[in-house]
Amino acid sequence: MPQEIAKPEHARPDYDSGLRVACGVFGIFKHEDAAALTALGLHALQHRGQESAGIVAFDGSHYNTERRIGLVGDHFTKESVISRLKGDYAIGHVRYSTTGETATRNIQPLFSDLDAGGFALCHNGNLTNALTLRKQLIKKGAIFQSTTDTEVITHLVARSGKRLFVERFIDALLQIEGGYALVGMTNKKLVGARDPLGIRPLVLGELDGSYVLASETCAFDIIGAKFLREIDNGEVVIITKDGLESHRPFPKSAPRPCIFEYIYFARPDSIIGGRCVYEIRKEMGKQLSRESGVDADVVIPVPDSGVPAAIGYAQESGIPFELGIIRNHYVGRTFIEPEQRIRALGVRLKHSATRCEIEGKRVVMIDDSIVRGTTSVKLVRMMYEAGAKEVHMRIASPPITHPDFYGIDTPDQEKLLAATHDLQSMCDYIGAGSLAFLSVEGIYKAMGYEKRNPDVPQFTDHCFTGDYPTRLRDREGPDLQRQLSLLAEVG
Repeated sequence: MPQEIAKPEHARPDYDSGLRVACGVFGIFKHEDAAALTALGLHALQHRGQESAGIVAFDGSHYNTERRIGLVGDHFTKESVISRLKGDYAIGHVRYSTTGETATRNIQPLFSDLDAGGFALCHNGNLTNALTLRKQLIKKGAIFQSTTDTEVITHLVARSGKRLFVERFIDALLQIEGGYALVGMTNKKLVGARDPLGIRPLVLGELDGSYVLASETCAFDIIGAKFLREIDNGEVVIITKDGLESHRPFPKSAPRPCIFEYIYFARPDSIIGGRCVYEIRKEMGKQLSRESGVDADVVIPVPDSGVPAAIGYAQESGIPFELGIIRNHYVGRTFIEPEQRIRALGVRLKHSATRCEIEGKRVVMIDDSIVRGTTSVKLVRMMYEAGAKEVHMRIASPPITHPDFYGIDTPDQEKLLAATHDLQSMCDYIGAGSLAFLSVEGIYKAMGYEKRNPDVPQFTDHCFTGDYPTRLRDREGPDLQRQLSLLAEVG
């Protein structure tokens, strides 16, 4: 998610203590239905960001932009909107901001007029030196119009002394740090880039002879595009009327994709690293059952992200699987903004218990993660209120003990339940009869590895291990406390 790097004007209530990924990106080059296809691709990526959406299309002489607060379906299914997005290539973005304002100025793609022409850019990820670069740019006279770190990249491109656009774009990439997947366009090019470790995902497809870029393969499925390959870690692709050229400006290194894409973020029907996310999540559930089985009558997932792991747990344990919690998909994030005693009932707006599958039974409840733990408290209580005899909580990932700075919405470390409580006190806090997490070794086994190898890292797993894959420059130096206060405001 593009990190906000200035103090937010309006803080948002914390309705949900779960994880959220940053954003989703999409782009297509030289197709007569570019804008409509981009809107469909963003529909498929809606799970990656639900607060705003935007599309920029180019018609050969003008850049046409629509940026809206809300869901893709709220705005971009209207023929009048698509008809204004004229052009045969386009890029689009869905956004989730960690904290702070949801304002039109932060909706992507961002558009800038450079000396060589227009440049539109959208971004999934977080730059870990964005604040440092922003301060340097402002001292040199740069004027920022948004509070996203994406705008830092456009300023770096604009100020590069290189001659060709691709050289200027790469020059900017060589100055940024963190995790990112970028999709941009000029009046002649579609551009894609992935950070040197491949922390954030980006894939390449083809439709009717046109190249397509997206955060996940599910965006290809909805438009009927063919998946070609993943953009490699550290790769920059430039797509023009002459085809696709690949640049690799960074020293070669082993990829370290974010392990949370497999646990939670990616849609279950997406393919990552050649494997179906749904099957991996089922295997995590099976491994969880092997490590921490318990006598019970029914396995119940926390919908929707806990469903595949719960199926795997049930298959491995032989305990029946049932949908004991029903999720209401029609509740918006801002449905209620009243006083705390009413807001506390918010979990009931999204989840309700299936009493007939719970009453009098020993329940194993499967979720993908625990962050602050507040939602788990409410769900465990809901199970008991529905008549559960016992409630055993099982989590299909290791305890989250460290915050993320690469595009995942996690709170400060002291607000992470697993960072401040041992296993028993966590169990007591959520009110379950027992609590167990999938081990770090177990998650690697589920991914097809014999074990985690710290000497040859396979994934970015710092939320569990504290092994951050890059330097966290904005958190360093004598000005650390002030920097940390700003970063706390932006997630």
